[in-house]
Amino acid sequence: MKASPFLIFCLILWSCGSHDSIKEMPFALSDEMYSRCEFTVATMTDVKNELRLFGKVAADNNKLAQVYPIAGGNVTRINVELGDYVKQGQVLATVQSSEVANFQREKLDAQADAALAQKNLEVAKELYAGKLSSERDVIAADKELQKANAELKRIMEVYSIYRLGEESTYKIVAPISGFIVFKDINQNEQLRNDKSDVVFSIAQIDDVWVLANVNESIIAKVAVGYEASVQTISYPDKIFVGKIDRIFNAIDPATKAMKILTKIHNPGLLLKPDMNATVTIRYSENRTMISVPSSSIIFEKSRNWVMVFKSRTEIETRLVEVYQQLGKVTYILSGLKEGETVISANGLLVYDALND
Repeated sequence: MKASPFLIFCLILWSCGSHDSIKEMPFALSDEMYSRCEFTVATMTDVKNELRLFGKVAADNNKLAQVYPIAGGNVTRINVELGDYVKQGQVLATVQSSEVANFQREKLDAQADAALAQKNLEVAKELYAGKLSSERDVIAADKELQKANAELKRIMEVYSIYRLGEESTYKIVAPISGFIVFKDINQNEQLRNDKSDVVFSIAQIDDVWVLANVNESIIAKVAVGYEASVQTISYPDKIFVGKIDRIFNAIDPATKAMKILTKIHNPGLLLKPDMNATVTIRYSENRTMISVPSSSIIFEKSRNWVMVFKSRTEIETRLVEVYQQLGKVTYILSGLKEGETVISANGLLVYDALND
């Protein structure tokens, strides 16, 4: 049985009407997805760059005290060890010394000379009063007393400076409060009379130095005042911030590098002298460029894209040329204009929804 022409014509009309009613709906950002996204306006900013250097933590020389022995002798007692905290005036070690015995003899001689000079002056004054000597004798006796007293004062100052006692021992004391960062003395050690080496180093480390090496090829890129971020193996998630305080204008012939010094505040005394450190120096390239948060960049198909937001129903997948990424900031060479808004958080979800 053949279909009538009218029936065929009705079927064709119905088919065309059904096809027109199934139209692709335009993409619209849902309330839930919109609330999960963040939006940032592209701005023209100063271009920053960075250098990564390697160095070591060191004590601030202005807060470092070197302690020397005042004389040779036998070390009878050590009261502190490497890393200990000491207070100013605290006894670090005790040394028995024949040289201190000589100081005692000089002290006794000076006391005796001063007493004798005092007696001679009194006798000279009595003789002068009785017309048995001249005024010149009194003046001479007075000068001898002054000389004897000056020598006694000198010896007593030596005793005070070096904390000498009545016995043939002397005490090595801390000149400042701080941590023992170097120790080269042991109990029962015999110190030579001509030993002039440091036996203790004491450092205050509430502020420290970080010394970093700068290769010849990048010397021109560093300058005093540049911001520096310091990280250590001991505290990989903690960043210590400071500024370049000094540049040592000399090249180490062994390493072919120049040193820079960064002062770092050291809360909690976390940084210790001789710790290895990574120093990141940030500096300006003296030019401006469009910048967006690094989280805005979507790397797909070996290219960089951003989601340019105009409205919930108008979002563009835009190809951009990246100049460089520096931490949380990415600089754009082309593809984006100042003032355009990009999706800076969860943009990948929008990218997938639009481009799948």
